Amino acid sequence: TFQAYLDNIEAKTGVSAAQFIELAREKGFLEAGTKATPIITWLADEYGLGRGHAMALVSVFKRERGE
Repeated sequence: TFQAYLDNIEAKTGVSAAQFIELAREKGFLEAGTKATPIITWLADEYGLGRGHAMALVSVFKRERGE
């Protein structure tokens, strides 16, 4: 399930989805029109997340910005 993805992300990184939203906001990733690629790169480089987990967070970020 989608929630299982988010739970696994938190277990792996120690960062909750809500915390990732705030981190993404600080980096400007919640601005309208932000593409997934820089977000995926950030999550891979700083948190070791693979594409599937990163895309789950991209989805969360899109929901947060109302897309």
